[in-house]
Amino acid sequence: MNDAAHDLHAPHFIGIGGAGMSGLAKILAVRGAKVSGSDSKESETVRALRELGVGVHLGHAAANVPDGASSIVVSSAIREDNPELAAARERGIPVVHRSDALAALMGGRRALAVAGTHGKTTTTSMLAVSLAALGLNPSYAIGGDLDAPGSNAHHGAGEIFVAEADESDRSFHKYAPEVAIILNVELDHHANYASMDEIYDSFETFVGRIQPGGTLVVSADHPGARELTARVAGLPGLRVVTVGAAEDATVRVLSVTARGMTSEVVVELDGAELAFTVSVPGRHYAHNAVAALAAGVALGVPAAELATALGRYTGVRRRLQLKGEEAGVQVIDSYAHHPTEMAADLEAIRDAAQGRVLVVFQPHLFSRTQQLAEEMGQALALADASVVLDIYPAREDPIPGVTSDLIIAAARKAGADVAAEHAFDAAPALLAAMAKPGDLVLTMGAGDVTDLGPEILRQLAAVGV
Repeated sequence: MNDAAHDLHAPHFIGIGGAGMSGLAKILAVRGAKVSGSDSKESETVRALRELGVGVHLGHAAANVPDGASSIVVSSAIREDNPELAAARERGIPVVHRSDALAALMGGRRALAVAGTHGKTTTTSMLAVSLAALGLNPSYAIGGDLDAPGSNAHHGAGEIFVAEADESDRSFHKYAPEVAIILNVELDHHANYASMDEIYDSFETFVGRIQPGGTLVVSADHPGARELTARVAGLPGLRVVTVGAAEDATVRVLSVTARGMTSEVVVELDGAELAFTVSVPGRHYAHNAVAALAAGVALGVPAAELATALGRYTGVRRRLQLKGEEAGVQVIDSYAHHPTEMAADLEAIRDAAQGRVLVVFQPHLFSRTQQLAEEMGQALALADASVVLDIYPAREDPIPGVTSDLIIAAARKAGADVAAEHAFDAAPALLAAMAKPGDLVLTMGAGDVTDLGPEILRQLAAVGV
């Protein structure tokens, strides 16, 4: 998957329905490329691509690769034995990693790349929405939909390109942004990183790719981010802007006040106080907004105008997204799958909830569960009651002895009220039976647990609580 050619006039995407891949396919289609692709199943994303004229096959077969394909675009999730990838290699069609395709799309634009172990999608979305609200018409590529299928990417006429920069497979080393945000630095993606030293080395490489005279916006509060800041402090031509509640932050967060499902934020910027509203709950989302503010200012956007525009952001799919309410019970969807994210979302929801917080959690990846089961269990102790599903494998094969029982044991050790549910389809009825008026049900995880929200709502309506 390391072919150098980047001919994208007629690309074929393997796994085109994925969050990152579909966005690139959309931008290329809008730019006039003859885009085709394949995915394992029908989805709203696939249907949105078809509306743009993209030909999408369901299932993977060598015959799906068009005769006129100029290149094959793949992500790190595509295995070498994929029949379409094998056919492309046999036919000599260049193979392009999605990160190389994204780097090519950012060429000639003022690139702003958002990195970090978590918070990337939200922060990228905040920038995309606020810059668009100011009439700057940015291009963007996000790892999630804003409010509708296909809204994860846009080809804009403006000079700014905002992109989510993924550290999981080191693909963010391909980008050369004018401004980069690093929200946090933690050990994750255990199949690719064996230690924090490897993580730091990877993020240092990314920082080294910032254009001369460019800006790094980095958390002043997160221990890993502070360590990284110390490591890159001597890089020539790099301006470092730190953001957070720490007293030495360049852009300091003075207060975050919860107002139901919103937050009021006050920051000190260039010696003056600036207040604005973030229309999603939680301190971590407020801090994401402050990082977005600092990055936009680094691109020359007036701070006061950008602060007001950030209030236009109303959320992204799967990031504390309200799915609906039935019988006095709200159902909210969370993409959180790392313990830090889980705890942050549960704390945010706790501030907004009137009744109990009930969670149905689906662990994501065997390798992550093997390394972080204890911390996941501790995070679940923040809920009033939890149901834990089997592990969503995604691209991984099972690891002997690694099951969701590890998380359940850790949660019970931490004092949590938690139960196992191995039958995925049985979970909605179980949650509906547990819920009472005023409670909040949170579907949590990076897999297909998101599909349970509508069914939980149907079960609540049928039960009547």
